[in-house]
Amino acid sequence: MIPRHPCPPASPRHRPVRGALRLAGIAAMVLAALPLAAECRQAEPADPPVVAAGTATAALREIVGRGLDRSRELGAARLLAEAAEADRREAQAQWQPQASLFAGVGPAAGRNGGQGAATLAQGQVGVSLGQLIYDGGYTDALVNWRRRLLEAAQAGERSTQEQLALEVVAASLDRSRYHRQADVYAHYVDSMQCLVDALGQITRADPGRASELVQARKSLRQAELARQVAQNQQRVAESRLARFVGEPLPALVDLGPLFANIPDASQIQIEAERSPSIERLDAERDAAEALARSAQAASRPRVGWTLSASSTAGGLSHSGSLGAALTLNVPLVAPGQDAAEQAARSRALAASLRREDALEQRRSRIGELHLQARQALDIAHRIEAVLGDSQRTRAATLRQWQQLGSRSLFDVMASESEYYTLRAQRVDALVGGQLINATLQSLGRGLAASML
Repeated sequence: MIPRHPCPPASPRHRPVRGALRLAGIAAMVLAALPLAAECRQAEPADPPVVAAGTATAALREIVGRGLDRSRELGAARLLAEAAEADRREAQAQWQPQASLFAGVGPAAGRNGGQGAATLAQGQVGVSLGQLIYDGGYTDALVNWRRRLLEAAQAGERSTQEQLALEVVAASLDRSRYHRQADVYAHYVDSMQCLVDALGQITRADPGRASELVQARKSLRQAELARQVAQNQQRVAESRLARFVGEPLPALVDLGPLFANIPDASQIQIEAERSPSIERLDAERDAAEALARSAQAASRPRVGWTLSASSTAGGLSHSGSLGAALTLNVPLVAPGQDAAEQAARSRALAASLRREDALEQRRSRIGELHLQARQALDIAHRIEAVLGDSQRTRAATLRQWQQLGSRSLFDVMASESEYYTLRAQRVDALVGGQLINATLQSLGRGLAASML
């Protein structure tokens, strides 16, 4: 029987060779997997296509028009303006002739030539016609008061239109903002998914790099979370827009070019005095002043004329009368007149102060928003410059990581995160600046006025 001997151990000079061969095999598998990460990053999030100014304006008019047509608040403002017009006509009619018919029946007693007479049933019927000639300016002041209230109601309707137009534009811009950010994060997810796939192949060849795969999967989940947040915000913006314009929503059109330029601050300041909100306060101030004048004129004499005809019948008697008169009415004692005049003057002064304060606040807000718009535009430009450096750093980091250890996986993931975060911040700065510019236009001549 031939004895069996174990295989002799490899000599020390053979072990490095086998280790080198194993490392070479691992390196080959790693190098075969690494190009996958590079190929997956070729598709980059792109800016929305440039839309012609006419197309963007037509889309804006459509969406704002739908919002105005559906608004119940605007419908209520229109009804209030119609009511104010009816009130004005009612006050104006005080100068026109007034006619009335009167009738009555009941017991009556009287004395004529020393003889008394009584009846249990006497009827009287008559008609009168009269007209106011002069009242010291009281009716004219009331008519002017109602006219100013009508102007205030009409300005309130325009102010409601403007507020609604701005809300629709803001919802549209937010919809575009979060749609673009969701697209950025979707590309981020694709990039990290590709990295995870590549590391999966690498880990199968080199289990010692499993911790890198865990870290990459964590970054993938973070990218998916950022994408989900942007998508949720987009749905919220679309829900808010649907509340104004209804379903289905209009096609997504980039309205940014319409609000890309910062309006001139001095021009907006001038236009602010003619904005619907300030015009409404102007009309309310004038209305309060007209009401104060009417309170002063309430104590003045009134002159008018009347024509009357009546017929009376009771028992066996029957009589009739016809008369014409020029009437004079002079208030003698009016204990509350001074208080009424003081209250009207105080209301007029309060309305004037309220208007001045609102205009001052509006001008201050214009200055603040103009500064914010410049800052947003500056930030967008700075991010644009940093993006170029970030893209170059990102590409270089990946190449160095592919060289088996020149850079770590953490460097790769950090460069990816930085790049896509910058892209999302750039979208936020651009759309934020556009929204500020839209608000500036609204504080001046108005968005609705330029489209209706």
